[in-house]
Amino acid sequence: MKMTYDYLPGTQIYLHQRKDMFRMNTDTALLGNFMKVKEDETVLDIGTNNGALLLYASQYTKGKLIGIDIQQEACDLAAQNLKDQNIENFEVICSDIADVHVEPVDVIVCNPPYFRVNNNQQLNENEYKRIARHECYLTMDVLCKSVNRLLKEKGRFYLVHRADRLVDLCVELRNAELEIKTIQMIRDCENEDAHGILIEAVKQGKPHCIVKSEHIVKR
Repeated sequence: MKMTYDYLPGTQIYLHQRKDMFRMNTDTALLGNFMKVKEDETVLDIGTNNGALLLYASQYTKGKLIGIDIQQEACDLAAQNLKDQNIENFEVICSDIADVHVEPVDVIVCNPPYFRVNNNQQLNENEYKRIARHECYLTMDVLCKSVNRLLKEKGRFYLVHRADRLVDLCVELRNAELEIKTIQMIRDCENEDAHGILIEAVKQGKPHCIVKSEHIVKR
């Protein structure tokens, strides 16, 4: 098992990552800086992987940090990274999100699997990466229903996803009583079209959405 010790962009934090597992990327950093967390709020990260998004949240809140992941190796790594930063008020749970039962939280954040599962030929051969990138165990509708169940009324949900699935996201979020409040498109400086999207949604929020200026990723 090969490990690296890497800088969390925009912070003074470093974390361990396994080379054979899903590693933080530009989307992780964008989401970590996009979400808004207030002091003493409880934050839950669905698909926490190495705990990067919880580490971002730890800069703003002294409240409890909860990581959920279906892979035990990811849970162990996230717990170690949180301990390395002297964070004590956290819990990492190895479970399918549909089976998780915790007290409703203030904020949920997620960098979910992006790709639909149509046939096995399209799936990544590495099991760790396959679970992180493809909707094998976490489909969009299950994610949104789980967020509704685990979020307090007027709680906030932050996620990053592919821009080409925006319509699916709008439908599933509203079906789960999660009203989109903020949208920001993500575009590579070398392309004309957006490839990603950042979303803030509020449970049982009133219809009103702000579309922020696009974020251009520079190479």
